[in-house]
Amino acid sequence: MRDEPRTSSPAILREPRHRLPRRPADARRAVRSVVSEGCRSRALACAPEAMEDALLVTSELATNALMHGGGITGFDVDVDSGGVRVSVSDRSHEMPVALAPRDEYGRSRPGGRGWPIVCRLARDVEVAELPCGGKRITAVVALI
Repeated sequence: MRDEPRTSSPAILREPRHRLPRRPADARRAVRSVVSEGCRSRALACAPEAMEDALLVTSELATNALMHGGGITGFDVDVDSGGVRVSVSDRSHEMPVALAPRDEYGRSRPGGRGWPIVCRLARDVEVAELPCGGKRITAVVALI
């Protein structure tokens, strides 16, 4: 199921909702394109470090949706003067969690590091259950 489309404000550049990324690289490419165009067309400042943060957050959200959420069911990227807003939806009702890097026996644990990265790099993070099932995670990364 896809998220319900939101109405678009003329002040916001958006990646078309019908292009669901199949891989994290597809999601990063969409974010890079929308952010670059949005910053250029409206003369917004976009620090290279901010772009890298936005791409890392995008990669983590897309990877988690693919690996743990049953696939990407919705994808949206908006750019405005407040930053870049990336939303990724998936089929899972499971909320993201941060795992300790080691288990109770002191052994290294794979995974569990992406969610803390998203929370650290994003200015705002929202997790919402979707009415048709699944969830949407939206992260806002400042561009300055």
